[in-house]
Amino acid sequence: MSFWKNIFGSSEDAEPIEPVDTENAIRKAGRAVGRVQGVGFRFFVQSTAKSLGITGWVKNMSDGSVTMELQGEPQTVERLIAKIKRGNDWIVVKEFELSDLPVVKGENKFAIKY
Repeated sequence: MSFWKNIFGSSEDAEPIEPVDTENAIRKAGRAVGRVQGVGFRFFVQSTAKSLGITGWVKNMSDGSVTMELQGEPQTVERLIAKIKRGNDWIVVKEFELSDLPVVKGENKFAIKY
């Protein structure tokens, strides 16, 4: 079991979030490049998303980037994206790519995928 998974649990441990009304929701695929692995980035995205009521997932990739899917109210998803781009003292996002995806009905968690 990885260090972070041991501390923060697995995606199955993700607490349910009230599903967003799919009529008003959007879903975005994102890819972050920079200092985004080994600095708590996935936990940062997950905890921020959960605090905003956003569902989806985040996952480290073998090329050093981190991919994610974010679903929620448009203005709330934009707030999360702004926070991701801003990072913190350890996280430095140099590039952030976005694309639109279809909304996943009934989704009620934000998971860290391994």
